Amino acid sequence: MPDGKGDPTESEDPNFHDEHVNEKNIKKKVEPVARSENNPMIKTRSPLWYELPLLFFIIGGLIAYFKIRKDDPRKARNCLLLGILLTVPLVIVLGLFIAFAIPTGTENPFYVITSGSMEPNLHVFDVVTISRDSFNDLKVGDIIAFNRPSGHDKVIVHRVAEILNKDPLTIRTKGDANTGSIPGTDFPVTDNEYIGKVTHIIPKMGYVTRLLAPPVNNIITVVQIGILLIPIIQHIKYRKKSNL
Repeated sequence: MPDGKGDPTESEDPNFHDEHVNEKNIKKKVEPVARSENNPMIKTRSPLWYELPLLFFIIGGLIAYFKIRKDDPRKARNCLLLGILLTVPLVIVLGLFIAFAIPTGTENPFYVITSGSMEPNLHVFDVVTISRDSFNDLKVGDIIAFNRPSGHDKVIVHRVAEILNKDPLTIRTKGDANTGSIPGTDFPVTDNEYIGKVTHIIPKMGYVTRLLAPPVNNIITVVQIGILLIPIIQHIKYRKKSNL
């Protein structure tokens, strides 16, 4: 039983319960907000961090990931994934170039067929790979790449049609679709004109080269500049807004 001394109990003071509840509410309000992917209180960062993968591929993805992973794990993973996806095609192209260039001994192991002179065996926009086989080992029927004898101003891909001279070796070539050999273009071909022997054919891969020719390449350049400028502009706006 209460003796009238000491602190009032809940049954004695009607305001005791309300004060106790208010104290609990105050404690709840000062508790730190937990970070989570769905939490609206997540700290926001400059848009520049999220677009680094577009600028620097895997390197940008890694930088963005480690910079924002504590604040926004989901977007951090997306940045890393985007950087990886953008890097994979470059790695594949570089790998193919190394795989063909080193074993074949040529500076450029790939050539795009630009005319129908070798139809039906080689079509326009097919890509051929070249191996630097010994010129002296060539025989009739081999398809080779060589600089046009008259002027060395164009690369020709034709088939060896005849051995004109063995010492020094001089050959005549002909396009499969042509009725005869063209002087100054198909012959005389010597070791000085010889580039390499065709080893593989990649059908229609030459269409990719259209992206490097005007006006498509100019459009791509403008788009790339835009991609570079957008995150920078967004970052400037973010800094101004943060300073308000």
